[in-house]
Amino acid sequence: MSRHTVFTGCATALITPFKKDFSVNYEAFEKLIDFQLDSGIKAFVVCGTTGEAATLSDEEQSELISCAISRAKPRGAAVIAGAGSNSTSHAIKLSQRAAALGADALLHVTPYYNKTTQRGLTEHFKAIAAAAELPVILYSVPSRTGLSIAPETYLELSRVENIVAAKEASGDFTLISRAMQLCGDNLDFYSGNDDHTVALMSLGAKGLISVLSNVKPAEAQRMCSLALEGDFKGAARLQLEFMPLITALFSEVNPIPVKDACNLLGFEAGPCRLPLSEMNERKRETLEGLLNVG
Repeated sequence: MSRHTVFTGCATALITPFKKDFSVNYEAFEKLIDFQLDSGIKAFVVCGTTGEAATLSDEEQSELISCAISRAKPRGAAVIAGAGSNSTSHAIKLSQRAAALGADALLHVTPYYNKTTQRGLTEHFKAIAAAAELPVILYSVPSRTGLSIAPETYLELSRVENIVAAKEASGDFTLISRAMQLCGDNLDFYSGNDDHTVALMSLGAKGLISVLSNVKPAEAQRMCSLALEGDFKGAARLQLEFMPLITALFSEVNPIPVKDACNLLGFEAGPCRLPLSEMNERKRETLEGLLNVG
């Protein structure tokens, strides 16, 4: 294990519950965290993609991070704050706020819309790391940003003391394998896709940052634990068992389905904020059947 490892196993990419008026439902957020902790989850990502960070104000992000810290850290769980932005100065501001609140680490997505070059990526992340003074987990999700982190860029960034890990959701196993080979123990990797977990962990990834675990935390954690123990057959059996549910959770843009799933399970997740819309009724019925509710 790298001396910089933030967590191993499964970290839940938490949803952000909203009330009917679209204000944040902090009470429901606390109940969801309690459920996760009781199910064995030891790490959380707050204000990431699944948490609808793109529609949250800076003040709401700070309050959600503070709420998660007060609820989770006394029980020994790590809180990783989403602080990404396509503006480097704004990403630094969000990072410094999260650090002041007591977050354990930061998750930083590659810049979106304006994008950048690989040189720009390097400079962006180095500037954040220098200002943040917290462990930084890089996040590559080109389906949303139009930009991947190249293996050679990972190598250069792995030499920065507090850039410690990467959440990889590119699905490009050749790129990821090359990056792992180049970086060795200097950079931890996590799967950013539930359906790629066992494959990436077989290559050496330390775990998963999960959407599935919002609704199946114990099972997602068990899958990762089996992989960490070297029981890849057992881990694969679990992943294959939950593939229909994983598919349903990504049948529309994340987090639309997982918020509906949480609502079906009684967690008062509420609606998504626009521009995310309500889930297709037929797809919701499929999801309901897979959750065995109703």
